[in-house]
Amino acid sequence: MRKVIGIGETILDVIFRDGQPSHAVPGGSVFNGLVSLSRTGVPVCFISELGQDRVGGLILEFMRRNGMDTRYMEVYPGAKSPVSLAFLNEDNDADYTFYKDFPIRRPDADYPEIAEDDIVVIGSFYALDPATRGKVTGLLELACERKAIVYYDPNFRAPHKEEALRLAPTIIENLEYADIVRGSREDFHYMYGLDDADKVYADKIQFYCPTFLYSTGGGRVSLRTATVRKDYDVPQVKTVSTIGAGDNFNAGIIYGLLANGVRRDTLATADEATWDKILQCGMAFAREVCQSTDNYVPSQFATQFNYREPLAE
Repeated sequence: MRKVIGIGETILDVIFRDGQPSHAVPGGSVFNGLVSLSRTGVPVCFISELGQDRVGGLILEFMRRNGMDTRYMEVYPGAKSPVSLAFLNEDNDADYTFYKDFPIRRPDADYPEIAEDDIVVIGSFYALDPATRGKVTGLLELACERKAIVYYDPNFRAPHKEEALRLAPTIIENLEYADIVRGSREDFHYMYGLDDADKVYADKIQFYCPTFLYSTGGGRVSLRTATVRKDYDVPQVKTVSTIGAGDNFNAGIIYGLLANGVRRDTLATADEATWDKILQCGMAFAREVCQSTDNYVPSQFATQFNYREPLAE
């Protein structure tokens, strides 16, 4: 069975409303999407790192309860697991403050077995950080060698906007590895100062990766591929929290790719009808998370999808 392999940060998100902490949940950009996928029955592997502390233990136990393999989680004795404070505003959008205490030099990662047409997910600053870049590059090289699909979400946020020029070569390297790039208007505004989907695609993405998804939060999703060009309106919902919305849009897209039997050698020629079904999954996952206080789709919602790999043609 095809599986999804992700690499990224693992964080305990402490959520604040009206200046007071309301609840805490395990989080992280790639992590959130993999939790949702695991709940649907998709096999997942996650590569990350934690401190050998109480927070790390809570996160590992959460992963086990959600059917996630913990063998590729590096645990550092004496280190503190990352924590983020997420302050929700009146629109339920979050502003973050991060705390972490990891060694500057990280050991090489152990990687799970990767098979042809598996999906490898990278994203956020973890995919750019010099401290973790070696782990990410090693996984990307293995994915390329094994002919897996690489899914890249830059998730590039305001705290790093002053570093955009310095990080540009690493971003380009990620784009070169990627088979699918999915980013938000916010990402490309901070990376390139661009806010138009077609301009971003033509000037920054298409040369490296022909399959591109551009989202504008609650507004519209733009799809650009070698054969399909389409914009999708996003149904409006009353949000409880937007934390994890983009991460779960990614999870839904990945679920749609798997459920519709899209493989690496058929990705470039997938037709509009197939993409319609894939985008429906992405928007459904994101919509569900926006109506929840968690960073991932609820188990009851996930069981409606109940992943079964389609038969090969």
